[in-house]
Amino acid sequence: MSLMDILSIVIPSTMLWAAPLIFTALGGTFSERSGVVNIGLEGLMVIGAFTAIVFNLTFAHVFGEMTPWVSLLAAMVIGGLFSVIHAVASITFRADQTVSGVAINLLAVGVSLFLVKFIYDKGQTDIIQKGFSKVDIPLLSDIPIIGKIFFSNTYYTSYVAIIVAIIAWYVIFKTPFGLRLRSVGEHPMAADTMGINVTRIRYIAVILSGALGGIGGGIYAQSITSDFSHSTISGQGFMALAAMIFGKWHPLGAMGAALFFGFAQSLSIIGSSLPFLENIPNVYLLAAPYVLTILALTGFIGRADAPKASGVPYIKGSR
Repeated sequence: MSLMDILSIVIPSTMLWAAPLIFTALGGTFSERSGVVNIGLEGLMVIGAFTAIVFNLTFAHVFGEMTPWVSLLAAMVIGGLFSVIHAVASITFRADQTVSGVAINLLAVGVSLFLVKFIYDKGQTDIIQKGFSKVDIPLLSDIPIIGKIFFSNTYYTSYVAIIVAIIAWYVIFKTPFGLRLRSVGEHPMAADTMGINVTRIRYIAVILSGALGGIGGGIYAQSITSDFSHSTISGQGFMALAAMIFGKWHPLGAMGAALFFGFAQSLSIIGSSLPFLENIPNVYLLAAPYVLTILALTGFIGRADAPKASGVPYIKGSR
């Protein structure tokens, strides 16, 4: 197998697995940049995956080939609404943000599985017929060498995720809203003194994290699993959280970390097709993404400092 053949297998697979992580990590970045810790990303992915699959199964006959994309919009809306629970608890009632995030994770799994049993009378949904499928991107796939590696046998969602990461970087670091977001996360009292509504900015950021997490879950369910059950989302939200920290709360850093973790996840699927991994037992490849996540967070990223007000409730007028 030539190097070109190996790259044409590894890169599209990496980008497939990375796309859900990129969206969800970007959501976490918005939330934590505003000063609200959100470890409920796993739950937001769960609710997004559930919504996308149920919507897809219900309306596939209405939207046809556009069903997966419309399902993503539904997952985005429900994810944003679901994250309001975390926003109300942690911002309005100033509850412990870690506890609230854990509650989101548990509530999402419980509610979604209850509804699956209620709607389908079994432990998982049916298989969707209108999911995201591999495509050759027109024109770009005809480019010599890189066309076959990056733009053939791939998914549109992978490139949408990269584009959204660039947009998120621009919003956070190049716009007035981004400046307000970062100021609220670093020094909310100073921001309040300058007339910035700290509560409103934090609500927007948390809802954005829910919307992006919902999209991440919807992409994962419609491009990788094709149904929803208790094991559809199994740690991907925590990987996205790790990618956000690995990327040091920077959208492009989070995207790079998500691509790294996506590569680690893809090894368990494509490992047997690669000459240098074919003799390694599959159980080790399945464990690889989790081991690499731990190693990345403990030894290879240097000092990663969260926004200074991250996890600290803001009480107007307090000092």
